[in-house]
Amino acid sequence: MNIVIIKYNAGNIQSVLYALERIGATAQVTDDHEQIRKADKVIFPGVGEASSAMRYLRQHELDKVITSLQQPVLGVCLGMQLMCKHSEENDTTCLGIFDEPVKKFVSKDALFKVPQIGWNNIYDLKTPLFADEPENAYCYFVHGYFAALGEHTIATADYIQPYSAALHKGNFYGAQFHPEKSAAAGELILKNFIEKI
Repeated sequence: MNIVIIKYNAGNIQSVLYALERIGATAQVTDDHEQIRKADKVIFPGVGEASSAMRYLRQHELDKVITSLQQPVLGVCLGMQLMCKHSEENDTTCLGIFDEPVKKFVSKDALFKVPQIGWNNIYDLKTPLFADEPENAYCYFVHGYFAALGEHTIATADYIQPYSAALHKGNFYGAQFHPEKSAAAGELILKNFIEKI
């Protein structure tokens, strides 16, 4: 199977490659439009800031490539947020695949530090992406912005308020958490993406 990880200026690419290796899969890291379009599965990783990431995608016309893809695509963390319509992070217009807006966590409670860093459980799991995953599985999150709950939500998490831990529309999937850093729970999600989606 030909798996491609999109190379751009906000990717946590090495840890995704290691996680795929652990489940016996290999991937090619590329920003070449043709290679991305030819892939069987595409992973769109992300760690960083929305406006500079979108600027880079537009400059390299990767925004057009991503939105035109027909095969299964998995956006991770910032990658998922960039697949939404708009992010409050520097008032950024994003790719518009998902309708859910991306908002900044606001907390008046000292118990809830922003960004959220650490393990949190996910629930209301839907679609084969979460096949055999137990409700309330623990996954690893690092984020100060979140996608609101909406019609595309396929997993929920709570931090300050309930929000979308994962999204799905057509061939596009997104995970706010980092499956590549989420131990067995994350490995199962990556395996499901490769084998069941």
